Amino acid sequence: MPIPDFQTLMLPVLRLADGGEIKVADAVGRIADEFALTDQEREELLPSGRQAKIANRVHWSVTYLVKSGLVERPRRGYFAITSKGKSVLSSPPERIDIAFLSQFDGFDEFRTKANEDHPAEVEPTQELAAGTPEERVEAAFEDLNAALREELLERILVMHPTAFEKLIVDLMLGMGYGANGSGERLGRTSDGGIDGVINEDVLGLDIIHLQAKRYATGNSIGVEKIREFAGALDERGATKGVFVTTSHFAPAAIQYAQRSPKRLILIDGEELTRLLVKYGVAVRGYRVLELKKVDTAYSDEAEG
Repeated sequence: MPIPDFQTLMLPVLRLADGGEIKVADAVGRIADEFALTDQEREELLPSGRQAKIANRVHWSVTYLVKSGLVERPRRGYFAITSKGKSVLSSPPERIDIAFLSQFDGFDEFRTKANEDHPAEVEPTQELAAGTPEERVEAAFEDLNAALREELLERILVMHPTAFEKLIVDLMLGMGYGANGSGERLGRTSDGGIDGVINEDVLGLDIIHLQAKRYATGNSIGVEKIREFAGALDERGATKGVFVTTSHFAPAAIQYAQRSPKRLILIDGEELTRLLVKYGVAVRGYRVLELKKVDTAYSDEAEG
């Protein structure tokens, strides 16, 4: 089953608290057991890769229950039910969610203040609205990056061939290849099927050869193009090559590259734009949002 959203977890989390003070980390395991999550679901991470999704959702369920006064935090890392929470469980609803919590003093103020500080620019989808704040931020971040990658590919497709070849050289250098930034575009007249080279050492003893092909996204690169590229490498006595395209590779082309005794790396349009964004090539930052969390070192010192 899919991992329940954090609002679905609110009632089960409140019931756990009714059994006495409980550690948040223990609650995560017990909730995972209650919903019979698989090992894979328990280990599934947020897009940031920094926290398990189920742990993040349990934490936010606790936070919202605290803000509504149904549970409290008696000490760091623990939560316990309040008299208000016990009253709710004496006649439990079918579901506890944000709409249900809005009846309690202080909760609407908490929600209103959050919305004033971070007003929504678009109406969230039902799936997005059900996510935790961190999930919504990361989903929005990924949406923006996806739109950026699409725009980037559109611009590359109308780029002059010379500029595209230079872009690929710049990307390789931006990824850390090339000794002292040593790489160059070879040009069309005498490239022999090679569009650029990256020198991996100062003397040029180890060289990566590049080929860049701008194809419309509906056209695939067949195995014959990869064979030709491998032949061009043979003529130069080379063993390393990177073939980049704005479209995609046919399955036979991918298999050929994988089985080749040479080190042939194929980068399609989707991977190309992902790498350009990741390494900051042909894009620039325009806004930085920094998320902060409590530094527990101070509370640890206070407890000591």
